[in-house]
Amino acid sequence: MEKENIAVGLDIGTTKIVAMIGKKNEYGKLEILGVGKAKSLGVARGVVNNITQTIQSIQQAVLEAENDSGYKINDVVVGIAGQHIRSIQHTDYVIRNNPEEVISEKDIQLLIDQVNKLAMLPGEEIIHVLPQEFKIDGQPEIKEPIGMSGARLEASFHVVVGQASSIRNVGRCIQSSGIELSGLTLEPLASADAVLSQEEKEAGVALIDIGGGTTDLAIFKDGIIRHTAVVPFGGNVITEDIKEGCSIIEKQAELLKVKFGSAWPGENKDNEIVSIPGLRGRDPKEISLKNLSKIIHARVVEIIEQVFTEIKAYGHEDPRKKLIAGIVLTGGGSQLKHIKQIVEYITGMDTRIGYPNEHLAGNSSEEISNPLYATAVGLLMNSVEKNSNSAYKIELKEVTPEQPKVVFQPKVETIQETPVLEVVNDEVQPARVEHKITTEEKIKKSFFDKYVEKIKEFLDNAE
Repeated sequence: MEKENIAVGLDIGTTKIVAMIGKKNEYGKLEILGVGKAKSLGVARGVVNNITQTIQSIQQAVLEAENDSGYKINDVVVGIAGQHIRSIQHTDYVIRNNPEEVISEKDIQLLIDQVNKLAMLPGEEIIHVLPQEFKIDGQPEIKEPIGMSGARLEASFHVVVGQASSIRNVGRCIQSSGIELSGLTLEPLASADAVLSQEEKEAGVALIDIGGGTTDLAIFKDGIIRHTAVVPFGGNVITEDIKEGCSIIEKQAELLKVKFGSAWPGENKDNEIVSIPGLRGRDPKEISLKNLSKIIHARVVEIIEQVFTEIKAYGHEDPRKKLIAGIVLTGGGSQLKHIKQIVEYITGMDTRIGYPNEHLAGNSSEEISNPLYATAVGLLMNSVEKNSNSAYKIELKEVTPEQPKVVFQPKVETIQETPVLEVVNDEVQPARVEHKITTEEKIKKSFFDKYVEKIKEFLDNAE
C-alpha cells in the first residue's frame, strides 16, 4: 500500500493552540482530516512564558486532532512569532570553480549555507534565509538562476532572526508533549501562504495578521517576500482596554468585543446600551455601545499605525515598490466589525479580509475557512511541502468475539460410594456425612505433603 503523506501544523498562539492534520488530494488541494483546539495558557505576546501550561495545552490540542482524524501525530511544523523577531537584508556571493558548468540547486544551497553562518547578536538565531534576487557576473534582476552559467553568483537575502532562548523553549514544549519538531516557520509567512494568491504576491501586497498577542506583517512584491515584522499588540490589548475602561471582568470584556464591538464609533447611536450582570448579586452594569466602540477604535488605530510605519519602512511609496494589491487582513482580530474601513482610512490602500480557503479542498468545513485558522492552514501547507509523513493511521484491531476465560473448576471426586441416607424407625436419617475431596484440595495436599517431606529431609540431614 502506498505510504500516505500526512502533514501536521501546530499553531502556538497567545489565545489558542491549534493542531491541524491534513493531506493533499488528487487535485493538489489541502484536505483537512482533523483539527484540535485548546485554550492557550502560558503564552504571552507570541512567546512561551510558562512551559508546563503550554505543554498541557499542546497535548490537549494534539489529542483532540488525533481523535478527530484517527491519525497518530509523530512530528509537527510550528509557527514562531513574538516581538523578538526581526528581519535584515543581506547580500552575499560565491565564486564558482567552473564558470562553464550550469548553476544548480547545489550552488544556491551553498550560498544559503554561507548566509546561515552569519554572525548574529549574542542570543540570536537565524530562522529563515529567503533569497530574493540573484546576480550572475554582475547581471542583475535574475529570479531563477538555475540552468544559467557564470563565475560569480550573488544574491540579496531576507534574513529572519529570532531569540535563541524563545525558539528553544518552543522546541522543549513540543518534545515534552511527546512529539517531534520537524520545522519552524515564521507565522506571517505561514498566514501568507494560506490566504494570498500568487497574483497578489506578484502585484505587491501587505498581509496583516491580527492575532491575540501579536500583529504580524509580511510584504510581498514580484512574488518575493520583501519585509516581515511582528508588532507586540493584538486583540488581547483591546480586551484589556475594555476591561479597564468599563470596569468589568475579562470574560465579559471579550464577549462584549466579539458580540457588540465595532472599530468605528460613528456607527453606534447614543442610546444603544448593553446591560451586563453584576458579580455575586451586585446590580447589573449598563455600558454604552458608543463608548465601547471608542475604546476599541483608539487601540485599533494604534495597532494599524504601528503596522503602517513598518509598511513605510519597506518603502511602499517608491513606484517600483508600490503595493498594487493593497492590504489583506487575517487572523482572529480581522473579524472585528468595520476594521476593514478603518485600515483603508488610515493607510489609503485597498483592503480585503483574507480567508484561508485559497488552497483548501472544496469539501472543507466553513469553520476551517475562518481567518482564525489562517496560520494553522499555512503551517500545514509548509508541512505538506516537506513531504514529511508526520502522522500515521491508528490501526483499529478487528474485534474478535472474546472466548470465555477458562476458570479453574475444581473436579469433585467422592471417596466412597455408600448410601448417604438410611431409614431408622420409619424416619429418614443421614447414615453419615459423605466427605468430598476436590482435585484442587488434592493438589494443595500433595504440594503441602511434598513441602513437609522436604523440610523433614533437610532437618534429618542437618542432624
